[in-house]
Amino acid sequence: MEKLYSIQEVTQILGMPKDTLRYYDRIGIVSPSREDNRYRRYSRDDLIDLMNIQIMQYADFSLDEIRGKLGFRKMENIDFAYCEEVAAFFDAKNEETRKKINHLEKVSRLLNMAAETLRDFNNESDQRLAEFVRELYKDIRENEPGISKEGCDQHQG
Repeated sequence: MEKLYSIQEVTQILGMPKDTLRYYDRIGIVSPSREDNRYRRYSRDDLIDLMNIQIMQYADFSLDEIRGKLGFRKMENIDFAYCEEVAAFFDAKNEETRKKINHLEKVSRLLNMAAETLRDFNNESDQRLAEFVRELYKDIRENEPGISKEGCDQHQG
């Protein structure tokens, strides 16, 4: 007979709070079996699902996204169309992540340049910072909907 784990054991094994486990059960993302006394009993597959949820949350997936894509592990027969759909979803999520990385690298570069300019303020460092800011404004105008081009243009010169 398969070993089943109590909510306390799952908390200790995975480091997840009991309230989180109860919430996942309530929303149907992981539904452990219940004993006659109504206590939750988690199977090995439930633990794997919970670990996958932790990994997917680490990768910045929302619970709604996870709930929609978690079922692929439970398929009795492989549905290649569904697998392709999930793979395309992962590709799109990866593209979104790459854009965030690119944005954060620019923010990091801006902060470094601003700090360097303030530490050793001179005309040359100020000009480098100003040029980088102009490049950022251009990028913002081209890639960020809702940013006023007129407002950005006022700062260039």
